[in-house]
Amino acid sequence: MSSISATPSAGRALSPGAIALMLMLCVSWGFNQIAVKLVLPDVPPMLQALSRSAGALPVLLIIGWFRGVRFFERDGTLRAGLCNGIIFGVEFVLIYQGLLYTSASRAVVFLYIAPFFVALGSYVFLGERLRPAQWAGLGLSFAGVALAIGVPQANVDSKVLLGDLLIVAGGALWAATTLIVKTTPLIRAPAEKGMGYQVAVSIPIFVAAAWFSGERITHMPSPLSLTLLAYQAFWVVGLTFTLWFALVKAYSASKLSAFTFITPLFGVVASYFILNDTLTLAFGAAALLVIAGLYLVNRPEQARAEVAPDPNV
Repeated sequence: MSSISATPSAGRALSPGAIALMLMLCVSWGFNQIAVKLVLPDVPPMLQALSRSAGALPVLLIIGWFRGVRFFERDGTLRAGLCNGIIFGVEFVLIYQGLLYTSASRAVVFLYIAPFFVALGSYVFLGERLRPAQWAGLGLSFAGVALAIGVPQANVDSKVLLGDLLIVAGGALWAATTLIVKTTPLIRAPAEKGMGYQVAVSIPIFVAAAWFSGERITHMPSPLSLTLLAYQAFWVVGLTFTLWFALVKAYSASKLSAFTFITPLFGVVASYFILNDTLTLAFGAAALLVIAGLYLVNRPEQARAEVAPDPNV
């Protein structure tokens, strides 16, 4: 973990250790949308988001304390950290609200077009060159989203489309937080501190959103819901997002983000078996286009053009 956060390099190839971590993160994130949907009957969306951030914050503080992270040291990250925290909060307001209207399988596909925005942002702001195959991949991903949203489907009405668009907007904001990390002093901050900004700043945003929406818990959540809330807070945010933040600092933003092509695949399959989501032919084709596009964006260059990976990661 320490070697990941200490050696930022925009051009590094993904090492075997980084790939293994990304696979684990993608499986965890693919299930996260399902977890949110399963808890919704007991805990409304903004209160779910609030409990997640409130539960994750002490986890981050404990991990940081063990690693000697100085959370309150003046290191020039305050402005970027607060900005990232605000974007993070709004991102999950959109995502959780979107999950009220759309299915988990659709949400996981639309959320993980974030690499589309990361790759374009990396090209514009970081000077990372995109090869023809990567441009083709971006085109395929865009076509997949357009197909899923634009083709009439019996199980898709205006509310579902609204949820889809909210999820897409959330994915765009996720990409924004990734690019901010790469282009500000946050690139030098410990992963726990960078994630701490996002979690801490998001808490009052979720409090305000829950109050504005008039949300309240009317009954004791089931043991399953409590377990899934703990999963979201302690595992997804407290640990996997910290690992993601550390990896973003060490590797190419576009390649690393695009590696998440496996997440929508896992999420769609899991949603079908766990939530009995309906999978139409049009949506199946759209999901495959998105996944194929993300693979093309992530496909590595020739080995001679890559920087040797850190064997300690």
